[in-house]
Amino acid sequence: MLPGVYTAVRKNGTLYYRSSINYHSKHISLGSFPTEGEAARAYREASFLLSDASVTIHNVFDGILSCPDDTKTEKNTKTAGMSALSPEKAVILLNFRDNGLYIKNPIYLRKGYFSYFLSPSIELKFDIDDLFYYSSHKIQKRQGYLFVSDYGTQYSILGRCGIRPYAVAGRDYEFANGDPFDFRYSNMIIRTRFHGVVLIRQKGKERYRARIHINGTYIVGTYESEEKAAVAYNKAADLAKAAGIRKNFPENYVDAFSPKEYAQLYTELKLSRRYLQYLRTRRTAQDKT
Repeated sequence: MLPGVYTAVRKNGTLYYRSSINYHSKHISLGSFPTEGEAARAYREASFLLSDASVTIHNVFDGILSCPDDTKTEKNTKTAGMSALSPEKAVILLNFRDNGLYIKNPIYLRKGYFSYFLSPSIELKFDIDDLFYYSSHKIQKRQGYLFVSDYGTQYSILGRCGIRPYAVAGRDYEFANGDPFDFRYSNMIIRTRFHGVVLIRQKGKERYRARIHINGTYIVGTYESEEKAAVAYNKAADLAKAAGIRKNFPENYVDAFSPKEYAQLYTELKLSRRYLQYLRTRRTAQDKT
């Protein structure tokens, strides 16, 4: 058997090959492969990466792992110039080599922050405060949606920044440096803090629009502050419930007002005629049934 390779058997009885390497007293699995040659190549690439300082996080995806020995490998080895070692494992090994910390996810520690390599071309950036979380939670991407799975539920990574999963980039939040993969807290500008409230611009001024979703989205009203818009949403939700609409409307907690101020504002805030007419129609229809 070639160095770093051992055989394993699947439940159906078929044979496959696994590769592993020992580094700084740690036994590291490099993955499973259909042929002995590919498993051996992964071992050679890992050895090359761990021993040659010319391989860095900046060039590891540029084909540099095609080490000289690959030109005279056995028949089952992949074509020269291709990599058997996965990009994810390459990042893990480089981080262990350079920073002395083995992390099972493709994380590379940097000064004051860390990078999570979702792929060779997608580098996500996070604050060190999030290192423990992303060391144990794998990030996935589906149709532009970045999420982690926890106990069978998908959670958007935007949630850790205080951004609701249905928020729209450029409207509800933006990236200060223009990098949509930089999730460091200092780079996240959150435009709205409340459910059902979005930022709009009218005649060059920032205004806040309250919206509610009931078989379609209804505009509740437009207000000069997000706190007032949040109270308007709460009022719209209360009226919807009073009209017999059974839906779990989240309630905004607005701490900018005292209880007395909140009650007065709640009473005085006007909601859109179209929304109020919709509720009256719903109520009339229910009374007839």
